[in-house]
Amino acid sequence: MIIYPKGNDKDNGSGFISIYVEIDSTSLKATPPTEIYADIRFFVFNKKENKYLTIQDVDSKPFNTLKTMGGLPQVLALDTFNDHKNGYLFDGDHCEFGVDIIVVPPPTKWEMLSFVKLPYPKFSWTINNFSKIKENPHTSDSFSKGGKKWVLKVYPKGYSTPDSKWLSIYLYLADGEILKNDEKIYVQAHVKVEDPRGSNHLTCKLNWWFNRPSQSCGWDHFVSTAELRKSYLDKKDTLNVEVEFKVVSATNYS
Repeated sequence: MIIYPKGNDKDNGSGFISIYVEIDSTSLKATPPTEIYADIRFFVFNKKENKYLTIQDVDSKPFNTLKTMGGLPQVLALDTFNDHKNGYLFDGDHCEFGVDIIVVPPPTKWEMLSFVKLPYPKFSWTINNFSKIKENPHTSDSFSKGGKKWVLKVYPKGYSTPDSKWLSIYLYLADGEILKNDEKIYVQAHVKVEDPRGSNHLTCKLNWWFNRPSQSCGWDHFVSTAELRKSYLDKKDTLNVEVEFKVVSATNYS
């Protein structure tokens, strides 16, 4: 069990307790199984009520050699958890978490997973006159990776909060990119904001299933605007962003 006491920002867990479980990948290399599904329930003990708060995802979680971790980024709001009057913290700063894992049968449909070899995995985007950009978001040209077209979008004023003090960055399936019925695309990628001095690039890892048109994945708080101006804009007010696709898979069901 893996707990993020301050929330997993990379999985939209800011402001919440985030909890996950991770499977030992060596247990998946046998034949069978190479993939399992599990129903996962997390527990947070409330001493005031003398019972456990139970949180469960609606869908079973798949685990395979590429996706060894699963869980919930928003289990319990930090404001609620940290307030001793609510009963989740007791005897000083003591707290109790638990997890119940039930392995379940796989879906009745067959899943066919294929991986696309990427001879040119990187897309680089140079944004000139960044401080003068008025669009929110500001969108890159579309580019093809793994047989699909994508765009990067930067939000100079933030994604979820107007006039935020954070730069947000998201990867989108490009407009007009149509997925077949039941098709999913799994992406592992690194998104990087480059340091113009070349010594302190800021990189975040992306792991996401894209299963509908115009879907996105990214970070609301990629870097603060203060740090961006200080460290990542060059003297000509240029910002360089790069995405490198590590894995792109296509999934079809039959």
